[in-house]
Amino acid sequence: MTYKDFSYAKLAWADLTGFDLSGADCTGADFTDANLTGADLTGADLTGAKLGWANLTDANLTGANLTNVDLTGADLTNAELGWANLCSVTLRHADLSGANLTKANLTNIDLYDATLDGADFTKAKLKFSK
Repeated sequence: MTYKDFSYAKLAWADLTGFDLSGADCTGADFTDANLTGADLTGADLTGAKLGWANLTDANLTGANLTNVDLTGADLTNAELGWANLCSVTLRHADLSGANLTKANLTNIDLYDATLDGADFTKAKLKFSK
């Protein structure tokens, strides 16, 4: 298995459509406005990453660590976020239509003006969320 280190990478506005970042260390990386449509981020560590206005449509973030991530305005339509850790995440104005958040940790998240049509929150932890 190859170790993928993208920690603190500057990937704003990058086209990473379908890119395989599964298990990658993306701590503090800047993906602002990046296109991650269909990307595989399964089990990736995105702690403190910037994903504001990023396109994550159909992305797989199953089991990913997104603690303290900024996802303001991000498009997470039909994204897989089951078992993901989204503790203290900002999702203001984000689109989570059809997203799967089954058993995700959503403790202390900010969902102000987020679109949640058809999102699945089955057994998700929503403690102290806004």
